Amino acid sequence: MTLIGPDYSFEHAAKTRGFSLIAGVDEVGRGPLAGPVTAAAVILDPARIPAGLNDSKKLNAAKRQALHDELLECADVSIAHASVEEIDALNILRASHLAMERAVAGLKQVPDHLLIDGNMIPRGLSGSSEAIVKGDARCVSISAASIVAKICRDFVMWDLAQHYPQYGWQTNAGYPSKSHKAALEEFGVTPHHRRSFKPVHNILYQGK
Repeated sequence: MTLIGPDYSFEHAAKTRGFSLIAGVDEVGRGPLAGPVTAAAVILDPARIPAGLNDSKKLNAAKRQALHDELLECADVSIAHASVEEIDALNILRASHLAMERAVAGLKQVPDHLLIDGNMIPRGLSGSSEAIVKGDARCVSISAASIVAKICRDFVMWDLAQHYPQYGWQTNAGYPSKSHKAALEEFGVTPHHRRSFKPVHNILYQGK
């Protein structure tokens, strides 16, 4: 049997255990060479769950944007970042967890249970939580978080691309595409590049 997409079963199971405010948490932007890592936390209204929620990577841009706009209308949504400086100081895993912690803290309501994409629970999160591997494709609350985090981070990178057009961030979102790496070689490192990431580090220190 093939799964057709995420559902509400994780949220339902948490509710049967006595939890009422359940937030899905996800991050985007671990892999890029530039820009922040972005996380979102979303508490869905069970009576107003947008149709078509899925892992943001499985949706086209128009559907992603439409779902993002709908979620802002019908759900409690919080988005947060960890900066390039924090990524370089802490490492990308810890920085992504920091962004998740900030996103949860920014919710209007205080969730009593968290559904977190991945296999680790950020150490700064207190209270009840569970990690769900591939949660963005299995759990609608995490799918919702993946969508709003991606839309927000893509906009951040589009905005940065207006100042640094040669790197193609408006299309590659800072990921290590062939053209992005070629631009790094030609034009060098910007303040928005992650110096702890090997391709950037190598350019900074080549010949030294």
